[in-house]
Amino acid sequence: MDEFILELFTPLPLLALFAIIAASLLTLSKGADILIDEAVAISNRLRIPKAIIGATIVSLGTTLPEVSVSVMAALNGNPDLALGNAVGSIIANTGLIMGIAALISPLVIDYKAIKFQSWIQILSAALIVIFSLPFLSKGDSGYITQPMGWFLVLALGGYLYWSFKNSRNSMDSLVEEQLHEHEKESVIKQFLLLIIGMATVILSSKVLIPAVELTAIRIGIPQSIIAATLVAFGTSLPELTTSIKSVLRGHGDLAVGNIIGADILNVLFVIGVSASVTSGGLRVPENFYTLHYPAMMIILVAFRAFTLNKNHKITRLEGAFLLGMYLLYLAMNYLL
Repeated sequence: MDEFILELFTPLPLLALFAIIAASLLTLSKGADILIDEAVAISNRLRIPKAIIGATIVSLGTTLPEVSVSVMAALNGNPDLALGNAVGSIIANTGLIMGIAALISPLVIDYKAIKFQSWIQILSAALIVIFSLPFLSKGDSGYITQPMGWFLVLALGGYLYWSFKNSRNSMDSLVEEQLHEHEKESVIKQFLLLIIGMATVILSSKVLIPAVELTAIRIGIPQSIIAATLVAFGTSLPELTTSIKSVLRGHGDLAVGNIIGADILNVLFVIGVSASVTSGGLRVPENFYTLHYPAMMIILVAFRAFTLNKNHKITRLEGAFLLGMYLLYLAMNYLL
C-alpha cells in the first residue's frame, strides 16, 4: 500500500501535496476524536481505568503503523529498518509526544493504574538492549534472534492478559461519576466506533507519511535526516494525535497510558513479530549502541522518574526536558 501511494503522489505538484497533508491532518484529528470518545466510554462501562484502556486497546490500535512498517521491512530483507522504526518510535513517543503534551497542560498521573505498565515499559526496553549484545548471538554484530522474537511475542500475551485481568479491580471510583454518561449506548456500537476511529487514524497516517516525505525531499531537507527520523516520526503520528487530543479534552491519563502502552508494544509486538518472521533475526547496527539505545534509555528513565514524584504529575518543565532530549537526539542523528 505504501509503495502504491508513493507512486500515486510522485507526479503531483507541491501544492497538491500540501493539500493532501492538510486533508490527512484533518481526518487524523477526526479519527482521534472518535477513538478517544469511545475509549473513554468503554472504560466507563467496563469500569476499567482510562490509563489501562490507553495502555492496551488504544495502544494496540495506534501501534499498528509501526507493526505494518517493521514487519514488511523484515520480510523484504531490511531488518535494520524494522528495528530502527520501533526504537525511533519509542524515543519519539516518550520524548516528543509526552514533552509536547506536558507543555500543553501538566499531566496528572494515575500512578496506581499504570504502576505495573510503567515498570514493564522500562524493563522491556532494557531487555531489548540486553538481547542486542553481540556475545548473545556469538558474532561480531548483535542480533535479535528469531527465538528472542518468539519470547517477546509470548511476553506480549502475558502482558495483555495481566492488564485486563487486574484492571477490573483497580481504581473503580475514578469512573463512577461518568458511568451513566454512555449507559444508553450499545457496547457493540462503542467497539465499532472505536475500530472506525483507529482505522481513520491509521489510514490517514498512511497517506500523510509519503506526502510529507515527498514534500521534504522537494524543499531540500537532507535525505539523511529523512531516513533517520521521518519513518519513526510518521508511524508515531497516531500516538501524537491521540495524546494531544486526549490532553486538550481533559483525559491526560489516557494520553500517558497510551504512550506507555505504545512503548511496551513497540518492543513486545513490533520487534517481537518482526524478529519472529525472519529466520536470521534482526541485525543491530553499530550506531544503536552509541546513539539510539542510550537516547532511548535516558528518555525512558527520565520519564519514569517524573511519574514517581510526590505529586504524580509531569510538569511543563519536565515536558520541556523530554522535548529537549528528543530534539538533541535529532541533532545527534544529523551530526553523527
